[in-house]
Amino acid sequence: MTPVWRRSADPALTPAARRIIRLNNGFQLLFNLLWWMPVFYAYQRAAGLSDGQIFGIQSIYYVAFCLFEIPTGVVADRVGARTCLRAGAVVMTVANMMPVLAPSYAGFLAHFLAIAAGRSLTSGAASACLYDGLRAEGADAHYLRAEGTARALGLAAKVVCWPLVGPLMSLAHPAPYVLSAVSAAGSLGCALALPRIATGDPDAKAGTGGRRGTLLRDTGAALRTLRSSPWLALLMVQGVAVFTLSRICQVNLFQPVLLEHGIAESGHGSVLAAMTVAEAVASARPQWLSRRLSPAAWVSVLSVALAAALAGTTVGGPWAVVGLLCAFAAITGFGYPVQRRLINDAIPKGAPRATLLSVESIVDRGVCAAAAVAAGAYLAAGRLDALLWQSAAVTCVLMPVLHIALRRAGPASAARTTRGAHGVEAASAPAGAQPVEEPVALPVDEGAAPHP
Repeated sequence: MTPVWRRSADPALTPAARRIIRLNNGFQLLFNLLWWMPVFYAYQRAAGLSDGQIFGIQSIYYVAFCLFEIPTGVVADRVGARTCLRAGAVVMTVANMMPVLAPSYAGFLAHFLAIAAGRSLTSGAASACLYDGLRAEGADAHYLRAEGTARALGLAAKVVCWPLVGPLMSLAHPAPYVLSAVSAAGSLGCALALPRIATGDPDAKAGTGGRRGTLLRDTGAALRTLRSSPWLALLMVQGVAVFTLSRICQVNLFQPVLLEHGIAESGHGSVLAAMTVAEAVASARPQWLSRRLSPAAWVSVLSVALAAALAGTTVGGPWAVVGLLCAFAAITGFGYPVQRRLINDAIPKGAPRATLLSVESIVDRGVCAAAAVAAGAYLAAGRLDALLWQSAAVTCVLMPVLHIALRRAGPASAARTTRGAHGVEAASAPAGAQPVEEPVALPVDEGAAPHP
């Protein structure tokens, strides 16, 4: 297998394929451009919400995302990916205006529930629409590069826009939410302009129709796969630490940590932009990691490093905290591609890959829901430092235990694979595993940049 970061000779793009890629770039950029991300905690505090209410809403959001994930996939199969993109953009536009129209607990709760619905409508539909569109034009070899370009443009937009949030709020307090709604409306324009995908390919028709009505069957097959593959199940559990620590820090604890160290709200956008740059660079360069450790070992080491960086923010001054948060983001960037490659390589050939990845996402977000409730309770009690140190301690105890269990559950050769983390063919994969080419530059689970 050729290293996936090396360019290969791809067929030329047709004008229609170029248009699909441009519209996908615009949709991904505008749909995910949440101007309010750096300030939503302080915004809700200013609206009178307590820490318990703020983190309670976040917990409900994660649970709602889990519940919406599977049924929206069924909807996409029945009404088409393009229709789902349009519906998701409409929902996201309305969702971003809710805090402006109703700046209360009920308004923010409705806002995040609608965000969960909008994101779940588009989570798989966007990639499916891009892939099917390029395949219809005979340009499916450009799919991975197109996904990477869309991600890079989205990150660049956040880096440029987030530092402007503080000054804009000083001019008009609801500006971050209004601009987010305008961006979502722009993504609707891109979705409306997407061409109808020709499905004259018999294989495409069979594939589309074959997926209908198979939800229970695929779910059952996924559960049987997990039961028969302790290695895969443990890899999913191992990845929970990376996902939960990164999500809870970058979304839920990011602003409280900065405020605790006297960093004003006007500077939060700049800090988050710096973190986004650090994570994007690291996520594109997992080959910088030493090959002396296996990918599974790297996930364990990086998880402990994340916990240590988070605990380190309790000491030192504001600049040290900013530096540690950027280091935290970079470690997250390294960890996501390695973990995703591990999971993909461990899924046996013929198993329902998408369903298994949805199961992983549901597990991750379920743990985040519980963690958000705990974080709110600690903040309400004024015990932020205790939360960070205890999270680090729990991670440092559990990760070695999980790693030992992984070495015992999986084939020794798979546990010692040292090349999978770098986008190269794994030397030895678990029995029945299917190597999957995945560009190491692509961040995992809705991007290198943090999102709700």
